[in-house]
Order: sequence, then structure tokens, then C-alpha cells
Amino acid sequence: MSRYQSVFQPGLFAGKTVIVTGGGSGIGRCTAHELAALGAAVAIVGRKLDKLDAVRAEIEAAGGVCSTHVCDIREEDVVRATVTQVLERHGRIDGLVNNAGGQFPAPLASITAKGWDAVVRNNLTGGFLMARECVTQWMSTPGRLVPRPPPEGAGSLGIGPASAAEAPAIQGGAIVNIIADIWGGMPGMGHSGAARAGMLNFTETAALEWAPIRVNAVAPGWIASSGMDRYPPAMRDTIRGMRKLVPLQRLGTESEVSAAIVFLLSPAAAFISGACLRIDGAAPNAKRIWPEVGTGGSTAPFDGFHLASTPDVLRG
Repeated sequence: MSRYQSVFQPGLFAGKTVIVTGGGSGIGRCTAHELAALGAAVAIVGRKLDKLDAVRAEIEAAGGVCSTHVCDIREEDVVRATVTQVLERHGRIDGLVNNAGGQFPAPLASITAKGWDAVVRNNLTGGFLMARECVTQWMSTPGRLVPRPPPEGAGSLGIGPASAAEAPAIQGGAIVNIIADIWGGMPGMGHSGAARAGMLNFTETAALEWAPIRVNAVAPGWIASSGMDRYPPAMRDTIRGMRKLVPLQRLGTESEVSAAIVFLLSPAAAFISGACLRIDGAAPNAKRIWPEVGTGGSTAPFDGFHLASTPDVLRG
């Protein structure tokens, strides 16, 4: 069977274990395939076992190693147990791809408190819980991060190891949080925009508090992924016209997002933390004062995913 055609060195993640949430479809599925093709043992997390099992079968058929873990990332106790299960299965966690999330289109005035809370818990709280558990259960020694006295003359909020002797024995790792194109607001999905903006701020904070564990974000723009088919038919024309609003005059591929994630997990990004890498064809840079959105040309898309397919909404 054919395998993922990655631009990265074969065996790059040999001996490593990476968790990918939302690994049953879309960008998560693609990323899990690429990591497995590069030698990682991949633990895919999601709410539907049938979707996870289908991806696991694909990865194993291509010669990769994959385990499946049913988990609602919004539930603290379930997240804690899932990370423990991954450690029992693989013995280590070297990377986390916080990809799981979801939203529904709605103007702000019609979003109920229940709907708002559901999206925020899915796109912000769940990512925090997964990251915290990976850090406390493996990437740093559990229970050793304690308050320390602030430097002389500083305030009372110094936090960290109490002394060099009590400093945690860092095992290391890298976390990549998947957010979205949130620049300039997210009209029609304000709940998701607010949550993902919070995830960016969490990324920047965690990069400081958890160093030398590296924490970065990837912000996909309009990507031709299976998730596009989940939106209502009323959005069909909007989705099909998105490419005209992108300076590069096309939508991105799942493989282009996966490549950015893999880079940030790799040793080549060893001095990158607290950063956000946009994968959006410069769409947020389009301005009303400059009416020309690109010149009509484009770049050749990269698509190394051997099982990629065009979303139904973009066909024809």
C-alpha cells in the first residue's frame, strides 16, 4: 500500500510517541498519517471509536503504529485517564497535537449560553486539559512545580521551582495547538473565534511557564478538508467562493497544515516556542484599501497525503 509522501526525513520521529486529538478525520487524520510515516507511534484521540478505528487500520496497513483512545476532551477526569492510558500503551509522550475542536455557524445575538459554553469547552478548555495532563503526567516530573520566592524587590507572584535542588527533572516534549484564522474577528462564529484567540494566549503563556517544553500554535485558514462538508447547505456558495478572497487564489491542503505541525514538533524547531504559524495564503492580509486580492496567479499546492480527497462541497 502507498504511504504518505512527506517532505521530512524518513525516521524523523522513530522511537517517539505523539498524541493527535481529533485524529479520526480531516487535518488530524492527515497529521497522524504523516507522523506515523515518519516513524512515530501515534495515539489518536476522539469521541467516535468507529472513525478512530478506520484511521488506525489505514495507518497500520501502511506499516505504521497507531493506538485509538475514545475521549471527550471537555471532561477533566476522562482526559486524565486517557493520557494515563496512552502512557500505559506507549511508555512515553513526546508530542501533543491539540487538533480537536468544532463549532457551528451563528451570529452572536443568536448564540445561547449553552451553545457558547459548548464551543469554548471544545476549542479552549479541552486543549488546555490535554496539554496540562501531558505535561504533568510525563513531559515534566509530576508534583514538583511549586511556588518560589520572587526576586528581591519584585512582587509576590513568582512561580517556579523553589530551588535548584527542587527543580523538576524535565523530560521534554513539544505541543502544537491548532487554532484558526482569527485576525480581524470571526463574524458568524464569534464563539469559536473567542475560544481560539484564548488558545493563542494560552500558547504564549504555556511557552513561558513550561519551558523547556515547547508550545506553539498553527492557525489554518481556509483548508480543503472534510470539515467543510459539515456546514449547512446555505454556506455552499460562500465556501466555494473563498479562494477568490485569498491572495494565493486557492484553498490550502490538509498536507500543508500537517507539514507545519510536523516542523514545529521536529528538532529543527528546537528554538521556536510561543509562536504562531499561519497557514492561510495571506488571506488576513487582504485589505479593503487594496482591492486587488492577488494577481490571479497561485502556488502549486503540496499534497503528500495519499488518501486525501476533495470535500464534496468543492466538487463540480
